[in-house]
Amino acid sequence: MSETVVTSAGVELPPIPSRPEPDWVTLSRIPTLADDAPLVPVSLAPEPLKTFPVYAKQDIPGAVGDCYVREEVYRRLLGVARSLPEGLGLVVLDGWRPWRVQQYLFDTLFEAIRARHPEADDDELLARTREFVSVPSTDSNAPSPHLTGGAVDVTLCDADGLLLDMGTLFDEAVPASHSDYLERQGEDIDKRQRLARNRRRLLYHHMQAQGFTNLPSEWWHFDFGDQLWALYGGHERALYGPAELETIESRWRRQL
Repeated sequence: MSETVVTSAGVELPPIPSRPEPDWVTLSRIPTLADDAPLVPVSLAPEPLKTFPVYAKQDIPGAVGDCYVREEVYRRLLGVARSLPEGLGLVVLDGWRPWRVQQYLFDTLFEAIRARHPEADDDELLARTREFVSVPSTDSNAPSPHLTGGAVDVTLCDADGLLLDMGTLFDEAVPASHSDYLERQGEDIDKRQRLARNRRRLLYHHMQAQGFTNLPSEWWHFDFGDQLWALYGGHERALYGPAELETIESRWRRQL
């Protein structure tokens, strides 16, 4: 793909800014309105918004077979997809995440880091794990972002639906996954890295234009309405607390 991916409406997109990692204590102090907007499946969306529920495809325990988000998040994702240059699409890889999946991802990464760094103490292991996976929590004052339905993991695809090279793989827990990593390498990067940098810029700025904020350690992670969104967007309150996916059983229990 040519360098035209760095432009939107003929304007070259600026570099992704460097942002500090979230202070999780500060984050937990941000109040939440607890909007009860429903979770909706992204698979309902028309082209060019696509969904690929990656954790269900990988048979991760507890993963659901669709990507669910709050209704306002759904509409804003459609806005992003429709704003992209012709020939590009937006792919949602994950949205609302059951607590069981969050726990599985956290434990798996924690143990992988411990095996690689046996000298690390628990505090260091926790810090390294939280760089890429938040602590599993359904606490209304400090829910895991993906448990709110306001956090989404997204990437870009070409006109044939194939995922584009963004510099690292989704969920690759390495420094190069930080959103601004390729910006910090200056111009001393090869053609492949330059394309990946430009695609990250494209994704970042189109998501930002629809009101999303980005988690600095993950080029694929964006938020709307949760505490991370409030923190990085400068909002006094979050909109969404923990959410549960409605099932036939929960609906009948409520109705009866």
